[in-house]
Amino acid sequence: MKFPVESVRIVEVGPRDGLQNEKVTIPTEVKVNFITALSDAGLRTIEAGAFVSPKWVPQMADTAEVYRDIPKDPGVDYPVLVPNAKGLDRALEAGVRSIAIFTAASETFNKRNINMTIDESFQNFAAIVPRALGEGMKVRGYVSCSFGCPYEGEVLPEKVLEVTARLLDLGCYQVSIGDTIGVGTPLQVQGVIGILLQVVPHGRLAMHFHDTRGTALANTLAALEMGIATYDASAGGLGGCPYAPGASGNLATEDLVYLLDGMGIESGVDLKRLVAASSIIGPFLDHPLPGKYLQACTHGSASFGTHTSVQ
Repeated sequence: MKFPVESVRIVEVGPRDGLQNEKVTIPTEVKVNFITALSDAGLRTIEAGAFVSPKWVPQMADTAEVYRDIPKDPGVDYPVLVPNAKGLDRALEAGVRSIAIFTAASETFNKRNINMTIDESFQNFAAIVPRALGEGMKVRGYVSCSFGCPYEGEVLPEKVLEVTARLLDLGCYQVSIGDTIGVGTPLQVQGVIGILLQVVPHGRLAMHFHDTRGTALANTLAALEMGIATYDASAGGLGGCPYAPGASGNLATEDLVYLLDGMGIESGVDLKRLVAASSIIGPFLDHPLPGKYLQACTHGSASFGTHTSVQ
């Protein structure tokens, strides 16, 4: 089977989205080593942290120190999440060159997550994005609950399009479409993407799948068929959201790379080095990493067999 995508860009979200909900405090040095190893594995976009309130997300309290201590690879982008003007101040002070902002396609989720309506979140962005762009920063957007909401249930694709278009109009170079609670199915994914592509170019869309119900890779295949070439993923399958009950980890980066390798789709990521990176963070958690490929490595079966590219 031939896919319209020959290469994929992976946005590694493990050090931020993956770690933000972990209860055990990860030492700053370990985070720096983790990010460095992810870079060594070939990942070119790695979320380094978030300038959010330490009261609400204590795991991100050391983002400035982490960012400072990363041995920056000139070919790697290290974005941080910025929720407000104060967060932007901290990002600028730290020398950050790339930020991400976030809202949702669900009013209730947005209120639970950031205590704002969708319109209020855009009023907030109006004080962030123009200034960031003026400072030469890149700005990426996130839309949570694009395939379903833990509070409202169904989310209309037209609402996803509306929020996505507003983020792009604001100046985001790309918008990541998130399945925050992992309810999306392949046909639903293609339906939402189809509506988005009526207005938004392929290259300005990314997909952010969670594997709560085991559909993340199936949804990735569905999005690849639609020509989407950027995917968020988290090393080892780290992740979850404190405001989305039951949301398990993100799509594991190893699982995604294994799939792409087997399909002959280039990602630029070395799978063995990626496993080594996840092995850095694993011992500091209070639970095993959920990624399937990583589990296979743990049980000694990951090297079995060889890939054959699908034509």
